[in-house]
Amino acid sequence: MSLKRVTLSELALAAKVSKNTVSLALRGSSRLPASRRREIQQLARRMGYRKNPLMAHLMAELRGSRSITFQATLGLLNANLAENAFVRHPTIPAYIEGCHRQAEELGYRFDKFWLHDSKLDGERLGRIFRARNIRGAVVVGLMNENHLPEGFQQIWENFPCVVTGVRTREPALSFACVDHHMLVIQAFENARRLGYKRPGLVLDPVIDHLVEGRFSSGYFIAQQAVNVSERLRPFYKIAAARRDLDFFKHWLDKERPDVILTLYNVVADWLSALKLGVPADIGLVQLEWRKSSPDWAGMNQHNDIVGEAAVDMLVGMIHRNESGIPQFPRAMLIGSSWVTGKTVREKI
Repeated sequence: MSLKRVTLSELALAAKVSKNTVSLALRGSSRLPASRRREIQQLARRMGYRKNPLMAHLMAELRGSRSITFQATLGLLNANLAENAFVRHPTIPAYIEGCHRQAEELGYRFDKFWLHDSKLDGERLGRIFRARNIRGAVVVGLMNENHLPEGFQQIWENFPCVVTGVRTREPALSFACVDHHMLVIQAFENARRLGYKRPGLVLDPVIDHLVEGRFSSGYFIAQQAVNVSERLRPFYKIAAARRDLDFFKHWLDKERPDVILTLYNVVADWLSALKLGVPADIGLVQLEWRKSSPDWAGMNQHNDIVGEAAVDMLVGMIHRNESGIPQFPRAMLIGSSWVTGKTVREKI
């Protein structure tokens, strides 16, 4: 019999969540839904996970003896063009929720800055960081490009920084994001399990370019498992279809998808305008499922867990005294999960 101890990291990997989420579940924290706690606890029992009694005792002592509310301050940098993106954007607030949750768990707090503030540049932000003892920063909000706002080279060169959502270029920083490639493969496979034969992809090429083609590459790889006659060309003309629905109709008539994988709720409006019922005539799968659209079936990207992972990465860099643009940027990919909904049905 193997006596190898299952580690918290191995358990987190198997559960497809962060170590902090596993820790909260094992402690029975009310910060996680009861169903999620039970799921992780049952997985821990199946894997034979046992707490290290010395470490568990030490952590309990530390938590019980905290006399301060934070260890240090981190920067939370809004790279989005909208100043209010942290609260008003359909996606970004989930990242922020996870960042705050993990920072609080680790004993840190955030100061927030908007990188498109006309009064802010790298030199001034650097002075603020030093004056407030801000140890590093998480960058959130890049949604249309993977280049960081200009003028902040001093920050990237002198402080540890982690980006959420996308991989950046020039400079290339360490980042945490959902595994876009596997997300589409899983969405495709789940649609096939429901009985759909011809999943189609509707995607803006700007978004696909932002994630270096990982959405479309996942779709093309997933199609290798089906007959050539059931492989469809993706529809990329989102902007054109918003102006003229005939672009979308032409693709729909030519490719004949029986379910559509997409990021855009507007596709449901297009189908309605074409007198097609969902899911009676065609299914819809949202590649970024949100609580604001609970009826949709789709993939939950768990962007809050991405935020947690980014903070974990940043704090690790701080503890290792790392700073500046890394020679070998690290990537943390977070798995997504299927959410059932009323926009798909089991085919007979």
